[in-house]
Amino acid sequence: MTAIAPDIQKQWSALAPILTIRTDKEYEQGIARLNELIDEEGTNETHPLYTLLETLGIVIQSYEEAHYPIPNCDGIAVLAYLMEEHSLSPSDLSEIEEPATITAILECKQALEIRHIRDLANRFGVSPSVFI
Repeated sequence: MTAIAPDIQKQWSALAPILTIRTDKEYEQGIARLNELIDEEGTNETHPLYTLLETLGIVIQSYEEAHYPIPNCDGIAVLAYLMEEHSLSPSDLSEIEEPATITAILECKQALEIRHIRDLANRFGVSPSVFI
């Protein structure tokens, strides 16, 4: 391993600023980079930087879990929190459900269904268990 260690160190010194998040400032920079990568490659898994997008997402998620944990609350409160955090309105979730239904869910007039939970978990990149 010592034969490749200098190469790894050299490459890591270039990547470390992108994949190291220890402060809120680095977190904000990471979010900005992640958004740029999403804008550039979207969900194209064959894009050369897709693995970087996935890895950066994991690093950001780890930082969020350690520094911004979602409090233990019901699924509707989690949905409201995530919508507020991402500045979303019910119409922004129209791929999941009609905006009127999302509003009814937020007002506790309608329950979250299993399909909502699955789709919301995918939309926000969280475990379905946060909505249960």
